[in-house]
Amino acid sequence: MSIDTGQRLVVAISSRALFDLDASHNIYQQQGIEAYCQYQISHEDEVLPQGVAYSLVRKLLSLNARLEGKAEVEIVLLSRNSADTGLRVFNSIEHYQLDITRAAFTSGRNPFSYARALGTHLFLSADAADVQHALQSGMAAATIIPVADGAAYHEGSDEEELRIAFDGDAVIFSDDAERVYQEQGLEAFIASEKEAAKEPLPGGPFKQFLSVLHQIQSAMPPEEPLIRTALMTARSAPAHERVIRTLRSWDIRIDEALFLGGMDKGTFLKAFKADIFFDDQSRHCESASKHVPTGHVPQGVTNE
Repeated sequence: MSIDTGQRLVVAISSRALFDLDASHNIYQQQGIEAYCQYQISHEDEVLPQGVAYSLVRKLLSLNARLEGKAEVEIVLLSRNSADTGLRVFNSIEHYQLDITRAAFTSGRNPFSYARALGTHLFLSADAADVQHALQSGMAAATIIPVADGAAYHEGSDEEELRIAFDGDAVIFSDDAERVYQEQGLEAFIASEKEAAKEPLPGGPFKQFLSVLHQIQSAMPPEEPLIRTALMTARSAPAHERVIRTLRSWDIRIDEALFLGGMDKGTFLKAFKADIFFDDQSRHCESASKHVPTGHVPQGVTNE
């Protein structure tokens, strides 16, 4: 049955985030568009390798069958390929039996303009400029970080459970508090957060996405959770209180919250077995990408 639109999750993804297109992208960069087109057409029957976000997409789509009509997840493809060169992408989608039926191929132009028309909650791309456009429109978006040298991502200890981890400031929350830290230092940040402990933080670009995830979680049997979320933040006590009270005021559940006090996030993400992690700071993304699929959110004061 059809569900309330509040519980419908739409994720738009670029072909380079879903599949490994490094070989053909290198041809485009070194030899130009015509050589790229010829290469893709001549190899259109060769299945593309899985990309960084493939496991995430597979798990998202699998929720539909397991939730039995209580929620709906749709993946839409947004690609700078033309219809001709995009045929290889669709052939690969069919090979992997991914239930992706909607796509926009824009022949080199920014495909993001179609994201909102498709009702997108989250946009994932390998193109940082496209991600910037999405964030500027108020949509949750992240640039997929290439696999770090030597990294071997897991499929999760539980193949059925989708695990998503988030940084806090400038991702789930606004960058108001982070801006105080960056401009005035740690002592001023702590004093500011203690003073405003009972004042909810403004929402960041991922608030709505997290809210929809929470609604889908609420439709699941408590004894059979299929989604697990985690907040992994560099904050520590006493700056934790405002975060907890903010999520409570939003009526959003986070399954796990780690206040790491500046410790490296990578090893904790590996322990959590995240299918993806979102952070606004490049250094945290570089650390995380050694262990789990990672999306950089170029938002807030640290990206100005």
